[in-house]
Amino acid sequence: MKIAVCIKRVPDSETRVKIAADGKSLDEAGVKFVLNPYDEFAVEEALRRKEQAGAGEVAVFCLGPAAAQETIRTALAMGADRGVLLSVDKIPADPLESAKVLAAELKSSSWDLILFGRMAIDDYNTQVGTLVAELLDLPCVSAVSHLDIEGAKGVAEREIEGGIEVVDFPLPAVLTTDKGLNEPRYPALKGIMAAKKKPLDIKPVQPGTGTLEIAALTPPPARKEGRIVGEGAGAVGELVRLLREEAKVL
Repeated sequence: MKIAVCIKRVPDSETRVKIAADGKSLDEAGVKFVLNPYDEFAVEEALRRKEQAGAGEVAVFCLGPAAAQETIRTALAMGADRGVLLSVDKIPADPLESAKVLAAELKSSSWDLILFGRMAIDDYNTQVGTLVAELLDLPCVSAVSHLDIEGAKGVAEREIEGGIEVVDFPLPAVLTTDKGLNEPRYPALKGIMAAKKKPLDIKPVQPGTGTLEIAALTPPPARKEGRIVGEGAGAVGELVRLLREEAKVL
């Protein structure tokens, strides 16, 4: 199978981030960046499908700055065959502009599957994968938590409120992957060393500005300090009163 996986470089969720001086972006000083966790499911699924088929190619595509080469190398260390960095100084705020750049690159070749993570943990847009599918005029299933492929047909399961939705689709197709689809592998030392020699093409691109603009970023409001209202059973009455009259949650 020939599979394309689109990934994103995002701040580690355990990193403490600060808003930059412009008030519209993050201060990247000291911030650790990682492969988007939902994209790890996409990379893992691509590798498993290639291994199951016994042949094929897994190519990784990333729209981002020069530093995103490290993120691509992570996917190569997991087992992907080659990487492509669509180099840009700043990823556009409008997901449609990102989708246009990725779709234009993917259109230059034919793919059995194009995989995305369900969302990126830095902006939670959950749109780029489905937008790429629309631009390429391909069937799309989002938030896939189970996948079976046989021949030129696939069956995907996606969790919905109160149940599981089962979707049949033809190949080629675009899928976005969710938790539960698989357990991503950790890059082994052999894979990390091999990744250094795998091809990684850098292609400068110029996305449009789009129609969305980040006006401002603000941190969440500081949490109020806790209050101890007493100890043991004697504190229950006062706690209930405060929950009813002050917190108004009862």
